[in-house]
Amino acid sequence: MDTAIGHALFDTAIGWCAVAWNEAGVSAVQLPESDVAHTRQRIRAAAPGVAEATPSVVAGRAIRGMRALLQGESVDLTEIPLDLRGVPEFALRVYAVTQQIRPGRTLTYGQVADRLGDRGSARAVGGALGRNPVPLLVPCHRVVAAAGRPGGFSAYGGAASKLRILAIEQSGAGITLF
Repeated sequence: MDTAIGHALFDTAIGWCAVAWNEAGVSAVQLPESDVAHTRQRIRAAAPGVAEATPSVVAGRAIRGMRALLQGESVDLTEIPLDLRGVPEFALRVYAVTQQIRPGRTLTYGQVADRLGDRGSARAVGGALGRNPVPLLVPCHRVVAAAGRPGGFSAYGGAASKLRILAIEQSGAGITLF
């Protein structure tokens, strides 16, 4: 296993993103903020004390995959090792379901809850996705609200950013921003 620990910024079709990693895998992904300085600030907060570095092998694979995804390529990012230590069990279950949503597809919060066997947990699903430390690798943008609404998105730009990523994946048809 690759043992380098660090974080790195990388340019994508939607702006500067960042990734942090450790010996277990990718531990954080930061989607673009208002500018690169804010993106750097957010990844440093997500991975305190971790220096900017040349990406590890795993981080490099993650970066290449996320760049390709944001260029509209249908890529499978489920094989990227993740370090989700400290994430509550319910959220891990939500992320496992969410990782199975292929590019160009969406599920509603209620459908994710149904797949968890807990029909009444749609709000809790949304809360778990709102705290997702590795967006794109766990594609929380592919979970939408009922009735064709986008639902929330914790990245800079909120639902508009979610819709932009969905449009890149060509799954934004029929989703409108309210």
